[in-house]
Amino acid sequence: MVNTLSHLGIGFLIALALGLKGRKVNIVAFLSILPDLDFIPYSVFISVSSSLTHETRIQLFYLFGHREFMHSILFIFLVMLLIWVKSKDWILTFGGFQAILSHVYLDYITTWKMRPFYPFSTDASIMGAAYFYDPLLNLLPLLPLSIIILRGLKKKGIINGKFNNFCSFVKRSDDKLYASLILVLLVWIIFMPVSKALLINHISGVEEAQISYQNTYPESMNRFLTAYSFNSTHYKVLKVSYLSGTERSGYVEKISVNGDIPDAPAYIERAEKLYSAGVPQEIDYPVYVVSEDNDSVIVTLTDARNPYAENWAYFKSVYNFIFDKGSGEYHVYASVQGGREEKLGENWFG
Repeated sequence: MVNTLSHLGIGFLIALALGLKGRKVNIVAFLSILPDLDFIPYSVFISVSSSLTHETRIQLFYLFGHREFMHSILFIFLVMLLIWVKSKDWILTFGGFQAILSHVYLDYITTWKMRPFYPFSTDASIMGAAYFYDPLLNLLPLLPLSIIILRGLKKKGIINGKFNNFCSFVKRSDDKLYASLILVLLVWIIFMPVSKALLINHISGVEEAQISYQNTYPESMNRFLTAYSFNSTHYKVLKVSYLSGTERSGYVEKISVNGDIPDAPAYIERAEKLYSAGVPQEIDYPVYVVSEDNDSVIVTLTDARNPYAENWAYFKSVYNFIFDKGSGEYHVYASVQGGREEKLGENWFG
């Protein structure tokens, strides 16, 4: 999850490296943060979602959800087509393409699941190769942004006489400087996914099991949290690192029933079907706990990795499906992606 200023810095870096001037620099910089403006339609969607049918809510979520359509390949293509039609400037179009693609790709390797091929596919995926707050990805792009700010302040005479040596150095070597920064970023965003793949391959060999690349999330610069189905009743959860391999592991029961609940499997099946009909589908390793409360049966759904996640995580959600034993009606309360618990509307699940 690269911060907005760093996305903006990469936009400026691309524009400067291509030799763009004036308004074109600002256009490319704006395109580097354009995908994150999806918070505007998302806010509107949230405000009206309770009044929508289930089918409409799902489709509008794909269109207006945060890191959904505006982080897709189709959206990039449409924006680039619009720029080309309006400008007929292939350098500007190429720079804009690089800027918006860099945003989507950096989110893809650092943050939660996205649907990059919507509407052709609604399958969510993630690379998750770099930590949310990777220092290189977040701090290095601030250098070109600082250069732009210093140039503006110097032009206005606000810092006249200050930073002269630095400004002179940048002016003399700007082409090499910008190219070097881009090269460093390119090497890093290629190196991180490859190094993660090697780590996952190593852990899979040690565990003699197939560890999912996609469902292995970074917890820090060096550590990842992952899991796999150990047998029919348990998951094995692992914390792994580049330096020492598996640092911690434990077993999590897939299904727990508190008390004598003969119909527990039927309630679990119903909760599973309800959850699978909704979005965002963040739980990869479902754990079910069944309990009773007077005339109700409660099925709690979480991810096996939740107890091991020290920091906020995309999959750290808790769903409580409360079924009335007499009428069969249900209510759902959930804490989604680490947020506060709230009651979900029935249109979440159909």
